Amino acid sequence: MALTAASTVGEWLDHPDGGPALRELLGRGGFDESVLAPVRQLPLQQMVALSQGRIPQEVVDGLVLRVNDGVVPEPEETAEEPVAAQRFAGRTVIVTGAASGIGRATAARIAREGGRVIAVDISEEKLKEFAAESGVIAVPADITDDEDVARIVATAGERIDGLANVAGVVDDFTPIHEASDAIWERVFAVNVNGVFKLTRAVVPAMLRANRGAIVNVASEAALRGNAAGVAYTASKHAVIGITRNTAFMYGPRGIRTNAVAPGGVATGMAQPPNASAFGQERTGPFLRLIPPVALPEHLAASITFLLSDDGVNLNGVVLPSDGGWSVQ
Repeated sequence: MALTAASTVGEWLDHPDGGPALRELLGRGGFDESVLAPVRQLPLQQMVALSQGRIPQEVVDGLVLRVNDGVVPEPEETAEEPVAAQRFAGRTVIVTGAASGIGRATAARIAREGGRVIAVDISEEKLKEFAAESGVIAVPADITDDEDVARIVATAGERIDGLANVAGVVDDFTPIHEASDAIWERVFAVNVNGVFKLTRAVVPAMLRANRGAIVNVASEAALRGNAAGVAYTASKHAVIGITRNTAFMYGPRGIRTNAVAPGGVATGMAQPPNASAFGQERTGPFLRLIPPVALPEHLAASITFLLSDDGVNLNGVVLPSDGGWSVQ
């Protein structure tokens, strides 16, 4: 079998030529193959995004050339991602964090299934680039700003069928005795206040229609105390609280509110510099138990299931889309 950038990390490691080449690359950086255990099922290409610049595209291209005697093999035909038939036809769905990662994958899938997507992100350039290739409606905006939230809702129009609150930021793994006001306020501004403000703004349209679906992206850190620092952990527990209260309040009016709790996802979300040594030492042994990392498209499948009529009987659910991490 010819190795390509689309071959999984596991296939590379198990290959008689690819394995030594990849191990040599890791060795130059002072690592061994154990660091790749959570990503064995991902394409090698995904390492470019996950490494946050430490493994540039030219390194991956060089590995492919090296194991194929200087020739890039023809890519094998792959099965198309399974997509349900037009589940979102005629519907308008707002998706935040849509310029990259889980938000982008979710917005793209809804658009492919016939939905009118209001794609929201603070990163204007990346968002407009995505809109140009996918047909979504780009709204560069800060979900913590009331005027921007009003602009998002105005762009959506009178009918809002769904909301995916995906946008979020991480903390620096600080425990409470080290946590600064700045990191606490930044994490809560996006992860909690942003969810609160935008949900508050869309619910009136859903009440008028007596229907709607909201999906909040929580985290494995919403289910446990050993996956992040105090700010991120508390913020994602708050997201679960918002989800359950909103589900209770509006369920009788046809509005379903659920949450997805991702585990490790190949989004390339950067950790802030100067992460807490204390926090990383405490969480490290537990984080090494993470099951294989998921792709953003895997989370998009869970989110769109809950947003669509396929999730018709689910309200107030917290779905751990984490490869089984939550059962450990």
